[in-house]
Amino acid sequence: MTMFRSIAFTAAAALAVAAGSAHAATATTTFNVRITITAACNITTTAPTDVNFGSQPSTATNVDNQGALNVNCTPSAPYTIALDNGQNGTDVNSRKMSSGTSLVPYQLYRAATRTAADVWGSTTGGSGNVYAGTGSGSNQTVPVFGRVPSTNFPAGSYADVITATITY
Repeated sequence: MTMFRSIAFTAAAALAVAAGSAHAATATTTFNVRITITAACNITTTAPTDVNFGSQPSTATNVDNQGALNVNCTPSAPYTIALDNGQNGTDVNSRKMSSGTSLVPYQLYRAATRTAADVWGSTTGGSGNVYAGTGSGSNQTVPVFGRVPSTNFPAGSYADVITATITY
């Protein structure tokens, strides 16, 4: 009888397991996964390169050099960069470096051709004579072209400070 009880117990256990799984049920639901990414631009990730005209004799004309801004903007985000008048200019066409009370005029341009149409302006936003670009998601170098039309001024070390403003 032991064998009979063992077979009966095994059969009863199998029926109990089968009956338990027959009562299992499932239910499903859905949910959203979301993110809102806003455009961002950084013009200070890497320090800019100064526009340094070096040492020049007082007889030099059209002294050219360039510096650079470094920009990192969200991929595909449009941006503009404006350059102010500096510390001694009243508008973008009258930028001047100073040494005491002496002033030396200079100009900053968006293109190496350095034409009047290339003058880099101070109008922030999407209009005016500003530099326009599109973000790549990594650092982009934006050249700043400079020119001193004449160095026929008193000897000295001249300087100015320009503020660059990025709008995106």
